[in-house]
Amino acid sequence: MTPPDRMRAMVLERPGDPLRLMALPVPQAREGGVLIAVEACGVCRTDLHLVDGELPDPVLPMIPGHEIVGRVAALGSGVEGFRLGQRVGVPWLGWTCGQCRYCRSGRENLCDGARFTGYQIPGGYAEYTVADARYCFPLPEEGDAAELAPLLCAGLIGYRALRLAGDARRVGIYGFGAAAHIVAQVLRHQGREFLAFTRPGDGESQAFARRLGAAWAGGTDETPPGKLDAALIFAPAGPLVPAALGHVEKGGCVVCAGIHMSDIPSFPYAVLWGERSLRSVANLTRQDGLDFLALAPAVPVRTAVTRFPLERANDALAQLRRGEFQGAAVLTTGA
Repeated sequence: MTPPDRMRAMVLERPGDPLRLMALPVPQAREGGVLIAVEACGVCRTDLHLVDGELPDPVLPMIPGHEIVGRVAALGSGVEGFRLGQRVGVPWLGWTCGQCRYCRSGRENLCDGARFTGYQIPGGYAEYTVADARYCFPLPEEGDAAELAPLLCAGLIGYRALRLAGDARRVGIYGFGAAAHIVAQVLRHQGREFLAFTRPGDGESQAFARRLGAAWAGGTDETPPGKLDAALIFAPAGPLVPAALGHVEKGGCVVCAGIHMSDIPSFPYAVLWGERSLRSVANLTRQDGLDFLALAPAVPVRTAVTRFPLERANDALAQLRRGEFQGAAVLTTGA
């Protein structure tokens, strides 16, 4: 099917302003690129940070969105390994230099020249998008595109955070949203125990966590029944860091999994002492994507999604900010 000349897209023109629905030319697949007809695109908290002006130096105007599921509509010159009509996924990491010491040592997620989908590269809040073929993942041909979309960031970042936590058997999850509800299923599949920390008084999220197998669920102001081997922090709240360290056993690890977090308050060294460690997750590697997307069907991961049509992206972002749904929000194009 020949792509049309024009497409609908939700565009961020200035941080702090709502996204604007626009009719734009359909982009062209240049050398090494793939034109994708977007079926669905997840709505991530990183998109909120972009819209709210909390991420530095965005390319504007910008089409947000980096949890893209769609079908190959055209192939640029030199692209191999993909075919027209194939379902693919596009993640946050959209390009790296391939030459720096990070890229050459398997740490392309730390590349200083990296470019990111929906931040420096137009993303998936649109009917069509173009991605570098090297950073696209083959996806299952069958199944609901909206349910696959959260795997492309919430799933991948949760998986990388869990890898950095090592072989911890008792894991605390702070902020029980899109990433947490996926990594919880991976933990259960691996026979590990997880405890869920939510906003104080958020009984709905705590009940959701228990349905997914949480050994305990409570507010971040509560003390869990026993120490943790590791904690994964998905909520962008700096005060959770010393709180999590206070609940982690000696030798344990606290992993901050967001791209943005409010300032971490000072805390006594005794909270960190005992060979506890504190580290962050930065982006993902393509190998993370290949590994997790192979694991997800074996679990099998089932995503809880709330669907919004493309033109209601602002509503989806607002509801995400207010925590009005469980799991993930996903935009659909009707493709």
